Amino acid sequence: MAKTASKEDIYAVIDLGSNSFHMLIAKHMTGGIQTIGRVKRKVRLASGLDDQNELSLEAMQRGWECLALFAERLQDIPKRNVSIVATATLRLAINADRFIAKAEQILGHKVNVISGEVEAKTIYKGVAHTSSCQGKQLVIDIGGASTEVVIGKGFDALLYESLNMGCVTYLDRYFSDGLLSKANFDAAENAAAKVIKPIQGDYKKLGWELAIGASGTVQAIQEIFAAMGESEQLTLSKLEEVKYKAIACNTIAALDLPGLIEERRLVFVSGLAILIALCKSLEIQAMGLAGGALREGVLYSMIPDFQAVDICQRTLDGFTQRYHVDNEQALRVYEVVSDIVAQVSHAWELDEQNCLHLAKAIASLHEIGLLIDYKQYHRHSGYILANTAMPGYSKAQKDIIVAVVKNHRADLLAKDFEKLGCHLDYAKLLCVVVRLGVLLSMRRKDDVLPKVGVTTSKIEKKSLTMQLPESWLSLHPLMLAELTQEAAYLSKFGWELKIERI
Repeated sequence: MAKTASKEDIYAVIDLGSNSFHMLIAKHMTGGIQTIGRVKRKVRLASGLDDQNELSLEAMQRGWECLALFAERLQDIPKRNVSIVATATLRLAINADRFIAKAEQILGHKVNVISGEVEAKTIYKGVAHTSSCQGKQLVIDIGGASTEVVIGKGFDALLYESLNMGCVTYLDRYFSDGLLSKANFDAAENAAAKVIKPIQGDYKKLGWELAIGASGTVQAIQEIFAAMGESEQLTLSKLEEVKYKAIACNTIAALDLPGLIEERRLVFVSGLAILIALCKSLEIQAMGLAGGALREGVLYSMIPDFQAVDICQRTLDGFTQRYHVDNEQALRVYEVVSDIVAQVSHAWELDEQNCLHLAKAIASLHEIGLLIDYKQYHRHSGYILANTAMPGYSKAQKDIIVAVVKNHRADLLAKDFEKLGCHLDYAKLLCVVVRLGVLLSMRRKDDVLPKVGVTTSKIEKKSLTMQLPESWLSLHPLMLAELTQEAAYLSKFGWELKIERI
């Protein structure tokens, strides 16, 4: 009989939201956290609030039935490793105590109703631990009954508010007739703008470099863009385009947009109206999708190991330990790539810091597929990365890393780069440099690395000349043959590689 595994490193977070109840179960492991279970149920608790903020028995019953399902999964998790938080609806409900008393009886754990400020800061912490954080960032989470708006830097929330508007409450107020009319959208957007106005000045004054959405609304919109063949970045013009496609459907019941899943359909338009108002009021130019939010913020707060650490480095460490990567070889490849980047960055107009940030990840991860098999290991590496979360890296960054890792040796497949949109040319430049770094490091020894000179030009970005010592080439005939083969590979990719003896 198999031994029962220790549960000491298993954690559970339950989020009693105004639209959905969520349960996240995760395992604390070397280098990070691994999600081992997620359960989500649409409860729409906020729809049970009347004008006096009394929660209906019917809405409570939906919540209790959901929690009875969650309780089953909590039985084997240590009590100290469980955290249950409740948000806007249970903050507002005048009879929340009745719901909470029975909820605690069902779950066998205390329910913590958190304030709007705590919710906003915890959401930011979840984003900071799971997403690419560079400079100040604006985080927006549109919930069922409240919307959290935060500006933070690193792990610190600098400015945070919980606003009294959400996709469930706005559905009931402005789309109760089920019509997708311009008048209904205008009413919802105008109401949201009034709620946002008091904070508008402070947020615009503090400013941000990056805007991230942490809600189901933003995810749903990104899925619609993907189905329409557009980039994942949200802009006001693209949101307006989606709005008018929705209006063309006439009713919520008939709402049929490519990529919109059925369970999101009911509250999608109200969330969209709030998001449009936020983009207009705060003058948000573009927005991406966060890797986590409230539940992840609660989870990372429970585990001391993950306080104030480099998220990207933690992610890389997790991969390299799990897949037994040769860290010395990874560093060797990175150093050769760094040297080449320094020589071509000006001519190619590369952001050297960002380029090296991605190059470090690629060098660290390009050999993880060796654990499966040497043959086609680069493809195995790319597959693993494409299907594994990479906290600390944005979706665009991850897509670039995957494309380059899959193509760091042998034939280059143009189709792997096609979905990169505006990052296509940048990824190809990075891929060429990484391929040369991997090739020149093939002996896996520092003392045989050559001194490499690389020249290119702004006019001919697809032409590269490598200067290598004659003495080194004469001692490495196999390397010369590999470089000659590499020139053939790159020519099929539209590149010219010249080898110059010095």
